[in-house]
Amino acid sequence: MNTEKVNNLVELFFENYQKQNKNNKLLISLKDQNNQFTWKETFHSIKKVSSEIKKYIKKGDRCLLISENRPEWFITDLSIMTSAGITVPAYTTYAERDYEYIINDCAPELIFVSNQEQFNKVKNIIIKNKFIKKIFSFEKLDIDKNKYINLKELLLNLDHDDGHFPKLDLKRTDPACIIYTSGTQGNPKGVILSHGGILNNCEGALDILKPLITNQTRFLTWLPLSHSYEHTVQFVQISIGAKVFYAESIEKLIKNMNDCKPQLMTAVPRFYQNLYQKINASFNKATGLRKKLIYKMLELGKKKILKQNLSFLEKMIDNLLDRIVRKKIKSQFGSELKTFVSGGGALDKDVGVFLNAIGLPTLQGYGLTETSPVVSCNPIHDIRVETVGPPFKGNNVKIAEDGEILVKGENVMLGYWNNEEETKKVLKDGWLYTGDIGVFENGYLKITDRKKDILITPGGDNISPVKIENELSNSNLIDQSIVYGDNKPYLVALLVLSEENLNVTKDQIEKEINKINQNLSKIEQIKKFFTIDEKFSIENGMLTPTLKLKRYKIVTKYKNQFEKLY
Repeated sequence: MNTEKVNNLVELFFENYQKQNKNNKLLISLKDQNNQFTWKETFHSIKKVSSEIKKYIKKGDRCLLISENRPEWFITDLSIMTSAGITVPAYTTYAERDYEYIINDCAPELIFVSNQEQFNKVKNIIIKNKFIKKIFSFEKLDIDKNKYINLKELLLNLDHDDGHFPKLDLKRTDPACIIYTSGTQGNPKGVILSHGGILNNCEGALDILKPLITNQTRFLTWLPLSHSYEHTVQFVQISIGAKVFYAESIEKLIKNMNDCKPQLMTAVPRFYQNLYQKINASFNKATGLRKKLIYKMLELGKKKILKQNLSFLEKMIDNLLDRIVRKKIKSQFGSELKTFVSGGGALDKDVGVFLNAIGLPTLQGYGLTETSPVVSCNPIHDIRVETVGPPFKGNNVKIAEDGEILVKGENVMLGYWNNEEETKKVLKDGWLYTGDIGVFENGYLKITDRKKDILITPGGDNISPVKIENELSNSNLIDQSIVYGDNKPYLVALLVLSEENLNVTKDQIEKEINKINQNLSKIEQIKKFFTIDEKFSIENGMLTPTLKLKRYKIVTKYKNQFEKLY
């Protein structure tokens, strides 16, 4: 559909609803098989919840939403928008102080929680804040039933006869949501995204996905819906009339892929890096004919993805390998996967080449929360793994004199909530200063670094720690790493070893580092290292909810150990 003529995200849903078989399943929980909604049930649920919300809010009021991914998440998000409110999604992995900061910052009138566990995280904050008018919960809470509204009970009796949709006074320039950044550099900032910004992203995504769309395309969603990436993806799913499956957990992702056989799936680089390590480890155990077939598949697959010509014989062999090797690999992920889409961080080139070569097409895109979030993405017919693809239609992208990527367009945020000072730092004359460094190569954008993460040697050379960390973490020996050495004579690293290699000797690690150093320039090479037992995780505050390293926090914690290496 043409989203350019749609006024808001609620209208997007209603227009697509009218085209669907109303009894087709739309939202399906893999954790609870009884928790699923047809298009008709979703439509009437949104109307019912919205009519309740309207009793408490006016246009522009904020509504905080704390829930794991499940069908009610989408229904609530659309219900808030239908009531002319602004959704403020929050990660379920936040600590109490994070919720307190967000609640005090955006002053929500309503708070939606999925269950007792999520409610317990904010109940002490709710008591202190008089501006919170009502609590909504997807499940029963152990509190006085007059103090909250149970969505499950509310949705027991839906009016299936009333097919009209309320007329909304919502323009493309109106705020749709406030999404808080993951706080890798300190307190999170509330990014105000407009209806038009997300619709603009949908338009660009539809161009990319057009060759992949089938009747009721199946999506598996697992990245938190509180992340701008997955938040926008749900509207792309609506745009193509998809069937949406909500994964049980990260741990059960592969099982869930076999359960629902997704055709499309979005994820962050960490997921693909783990996939690369696991598949590579199984390949290394292969022997005899199987090993030869695997290596031939990798050789020919890499030639194809790197745009190198295959001879007639190689093409025939490659087609045979499609049937006897790649098909088996694909079957482990539900058999029907058309493509992975990677975003939310830089995908390592080796990982991208590998996955595409073994028959798991992986499109790398680029974006920020501040751009709704997608700026660009590789198309399926012309994947260039070292790039993040051409900019989406409607996105103006240019490179500043110092190499910084600047973006202008409807997809750019309206600003940071309650933070004019920070807004002015990144929004200048309509251009968003992304903080990322890049270049254009034949119309495709290539990210070369992150401005804030660059390490500068005493000789003035700029070094990308992310590039080196990817090399380290691609090793079967190393699970996670942080490179350190700004204004130092050489680089050092903190290493977290993979679980099966916790007992290796220092000599073995040194041998592995030396091997990795051969792929790096002299100034990029790791001279010394230390290992720690504790893995970086969301729980210990070292990873964001989207699995990005909280670099500043990690470096601060281990500063003394880093400095001892000099």
